[in-house]
Amino acid sequence: MNNSNETQETKHFAATVEMRERWQRIKGVFEKASSLKGTERERLLRDSCGDDAEMRLEVEKLLASFESSESFLESPAVAEAASLFEDKKTLVGKNITGNLNNGNFVAGTILASRYRIIGLLGKGGMGEVYKAEDIKLSQLVALKFLPDRLEKDKNALERFIGEVRTARQVSHPNVCRVFDIGEIDGRHFLSMEFIDGDDLSSLLRRIGRLPSERAIEIARQLCVGLSAIHQAGILHRDFKPANVIIDSRGKARITDFGIAGLAEEVEKDSLRVGTPAYMSPEQIRGKDVSAKSDIYALGLVLYEIFTGKQTFSADSIPELIRKHQSETPTNPSEYVKGIDPLVESVIGQCLEKNPNDRPPSALHVAMALPGGNPMQIALDAGETPSPEMVAASPKKGALKPAIAVSCLFGGIAMLAVCLFASMKIGFNNRVPFNKSAEVLSERANEIIGKFGYTDAPVEKWRSFYFEPSYEKSISGNPTPEDWAKIESGQPAVIVFRERQSPQYFDLMLRGNTDWKFEPQTRSGQRTILLDARGRLIEFSAVPPQFAVASESKADFSTAFQAAELDLSKFREVTSNWIPPNAFDERKAWEGVLPDHEEIPLRVEAASFQGKIVFFKLIYPWTKPDVTAADSYTTRDWVGVFIFSSAIVGVIIAACFLAWKNVKSGSGDRKGAFKVAFFVLIATFLGSFLSMNHVPVFFPELDRFAHALRSALYVAAFTWMLYLALEPIVRRNLPDLIVSWNRLLVGDWRDPLVGRDVLIGTLWGICHITLIYAGYYAERVYYGDLMLLILPQALTNLNSWPAMVLGSLGEFVALGFLFICAFAVIFLLVRRRLYAWLLLFALMTTVEVLLFSHSLVFLLFTLAVTILWSLVIARFGVVATFVGYVVFAWLESTLLTTNFSAWYSGTMFLTLGLIVILLVYGFKISLANQTLFGDKT
Repeated sequence: MNNSNETQETKHFAATVEMRERWQRIKGVFEKASSLKGTERERLLRDSCGDDAEMRLEVEKLLASFESSESFLESPAVAEAASLFEDKKTLVGKNITGNLNNGNFVAGTILASRYRIIGLLGKGGMGEVYKAEDIKLSQLVALKFLPDRLEKDKNALERFIGEVRTARQVSHPNVCRVFDIGEIDGRHFLSMEFIDGDDLSSLLRRIGRLPSERAIEIARQLCVGLSAIHQAGILHRDFKPANVIIDSRGKARITDFGIAGLAEEVEKDSLRVGTPAYMSPEQIRGKDVSAKSDIYALGLVLYEIFTGKQTFSADSIPELIRKHQSETPTNPSEYVKGIDPLVESVIGQCLEKNPNDRPPSALHVAMALPGGNPMQIALDAGETPSPEMVAASPKKGALKPAIAVSCLFGGIAMLAVCLFASMKIGFNNRVPFNKSAEVLSERANEIIGKFGYTDAPVEKWRSFYFEPSYEKSISGNPTPEDWAKIESGQPAVIVFRERQSPQYFDLMLRGNTDWKFEPQTRSGQRTILLDARGRLIEFSAVPPQFAVASESKADFSTAFQAAELDLSKFREVTSNWIPPNAFDERKAWEGVLPDHEEIPLRVEAASFQGKIVFFKLIYPWTKPDVTAADSYTTRDWVGVFIFSSAIVGVIIAACFLAWKNVKSGSGDRKGAFKVAFFVLIATFLGSFLSMNHVPVFFPELDRFAHALRSALYVAAFTWMLYLALEPIVRRNLPDLIVSWNRLLVGDWRDPLVGRDVLIGTLWGICHITLIYAGYYAERVYYGDLMLLILPQALTNLNSWPAMVLGSLGEFVALGFLFICAFAVIFLLVRRRLYAWLLLFALMTTVEVLLFSHSLVFLLFTLAVTILWSLVIARFGVVATFVGYVVFAWLESTLLTTNFSAWYSGTMFLTLGLIVILLVYGFKISLANQTLFGDKT
């Protein structure tokens, strides 16, 4: 029995030796014939093969495959055929000592004064590969040499250098590092990481398929490594088990970038580079290859890992190619009983003939494997996960129906609370504000006409604004009587202003049409200010440049009538205010406010050639526009200093970090471009829509250029900030930007995105509700004193679309800035709880110094900062951004329960938009659950 077994083993060994010797003869003939043409090749084949027709057929097949899919690194057909017959040695640490024979360099040779040759690892179509020591760095490397025949090929050499340049971009634990390119005696070589291990092809031939858990582990590592290659803009294009090394620690390492090329620069004549057994159908046909082609090869490798068998077996290369193009592989479950259905499914998806039907990326393959989380794999390896990894992480976001319903109706309820509270504390509901901008503009034209200006202006610009002078004058110790004066409409806190010009405004020279910053320099320009009831507050006009003899005197009583003042109750005094424009007569009067006789009032006026050119009501707290200096308390200065210092520090640091991240390739350039482009469009439209528009090319071009200039500035700042800070968050707190990255790739129906939109919208509403509640509590505690005054709500009455879009562009950078601040704090303390406490302390300090004005309001300020910091630390970028935007929309909207008010239309638009966000977040966050928690 034993003799029989020994005889069988001897016969098997002899057959194996004979097969290998036969293959060596075939290989030798092929190598000689590949360099010959025509009759010389025919003579060699006839002499070498003789009557052995089978041997000649094999050589001819190899020659045909070599000529159709030749690569300058290796002959794929030869390599593949060799793998069918012999146990190929790897170009890694399996042959530790290396072969000292048959190489151009013997052991001990020093190359380029840096590399000491240890031994020859192998030969391929590319040339020789040596194991060497990097003397300078004291580490082992592998040196790959370009073959002599290709050193003379300029195109091949350029391609080789280009491939090295791209391969150097990849630095990943599951990818073999490419270090540098060198030259010695006119021969170019590539230095790369030497890996002590065995190739996956040899491992599978020895043991068959891998155990299930080990197979999943290796498969996931291959997916993550291949993803890193693709993210560098590189296609592997020859992904196979022989190019995967299992190192001494059991980690999979992807090797051989020799035929990888930039995805963007693949040339048509190189499309069929690769190994036929692992080529995708489109690669075989010579069609455009893409990352999806590598996904197909990945599926073939995974098939072998889990089954121990190649996807297709064939007796010849043409048959193998035909099967890849037209046949469906055997299901893995037919070879391995009990294989995980998820594994079988993802392999099948990878092996789809149509590239569009395959998974979109290697990361998606990793995610489809049981228990896959490539983001965590990257973090565990000390690597920064890519944006795609973050987006593809398994983090779920579906809310329980009860929580989602509570958020939805809680937000709507808080909006209702704000509406009713506004009737008590909203300044627009407590002061006279019944006339729209159109009505007040007609009143302004009427007054200007009475002053003798009958020419129609070419362009008008009008707006409401908040006049804070009186409020500041009483801010130290206000009384109920002080606030009662504001509610009476005198002194005016809501001011309507209109500028008129005989020519179109020039925005390119002055940047804006704000009455405080653009001087009136052209004859015929005029500015008028009215209170909310339409009473004149101020008027100025630029007289003509040419004086005409006139002895007429101005009738200043018309101005008093327009201001609803009784001239007879004022006494004339010496004028001491100099009008801003030319005049030939000026006067002044003193009296008191009709409704509040305890407030003295001074009136200054001037005229030129019988027309009023200046009229102004001057209160005790009125200061000259030019020389007036705002007064700030020490608390104001400290708050401004802290905020300004932080902003300046962030800008300086962002410039450096952005440059560093772009140089290293760690910055998310695609994400930064998308965000900056969004900010550019939103900011541009917000600015452009807020302007007057005219039917004349150059003035309209001025407006377009001004809006674009401002938008480019904001977009550039956002781009720089994103490149600088986003990698910090992605490396340390990637869970805060999962929904953000999913949103960037267009996955707006993801439950996590819906959850964060819902939470952010709810928080934005809660923020404004707490402010309303704080003011209401002050009125109750201090006795009907405080009014909630929102200046931006007045200025944004001009254009609702401009307000909405402008807020979107403005708060992208701000929302991300807060997340980055939290990430930086986390880097310092390394504990989320401590980082949140420090963020809360910082935000509270700024809020108290800048916005808190009483002990009662301080309590609500603390509530705001506690919740804000929780949203930032718990829910991340999307919730923070949406929360800021919703808060800005509500802060910029006048709320009222008087639905007939002239400004109620913009209120309904804003509230409708916010409710849409609530409903969207509610619907998406449920993830197809019913209100009872079941899937629909």
